[in-house]
Amino acid sequence: MKYKRILLKLSGEALMGNKGFGIDQERLMEYAQEIKTVYNAGCQVAIVIGGGNIFRGIQAEKGGMDRVHGDYMGMLATVINSMAIQSALEGLGVHTRLQSAIKMEQICEPYIRRKAVRHLEKGRVVIFGAGTGNPYFTTDTAATLRAIEIEANVILKGTRVDGIYTADPEKDKTATKYETISFDEVYSKGLEVMDMTAFTLCKENNLPIIVFDMNKKGNLKNLVEGEKIGTLVEM
Repeated sequence: MKYKRILLKLSGEALMGNKGFGIDQERLMEYAQEIKTVYNAGCQVAIVIGGGNIFRGIQAEKGGMDRVHGDYMGMLATVINSMAIQSALEGLGVHTRLQSAIKMEQICEPYIRRKAVRHLEKGRVVIFGAGTGNPYFTTDTAATLRAIEIEANVILKGTRVDGIYTADPEKDKTATKYETISFDEVYSKGLEVMDMTAFTLCKENNLPIIVFDMNKKGNLKNLVEGEKIGTLVEM
């Protein structure tokens, strides 16, 4: 196994499946099955999931809502998604712990770094909810921060596209895919991989990112075992 400890970053929109809003139960179970395969293989798995399928603070701001208020609502949306993925995993017999950056003791643990690492060492999937607990920071930044804190080997960014392209492949049929690309090239070419705060954190801490298609069955396990899938971003 190439990666012993991973942080899997999923977007909230990914959970919608073919729906226009909320959580598609079928897609949720597909993801849970994929995560279970790497868990069963002995990989230590941490997860951060966005909340865009339920609420996006930055969009609410455009509608006139206070940005801070909207961001906190977005953080709560990520906890709903985190609880959904926790329930799906536990239904498959995968031991999990949900930790939140905002205290809500009735449903999850508060985020404590040493506790999170211990859970991983004991073979539990750890899900980090509520972003960083601060407004103005995305779940990309939360994923990067947590990955650095738990000393993950890599961030695996699961998307519906199979890597990073020269342009949006859904709009530009001539777009070509990068197999590997450096942090500096991503900057210079103006490619969107993560928000700039998250991306800079990865670069400064020499934490590689792999962007891959989470919807293709077996991709996650093959990636963890070292197969070249998606696009690798490294120094």
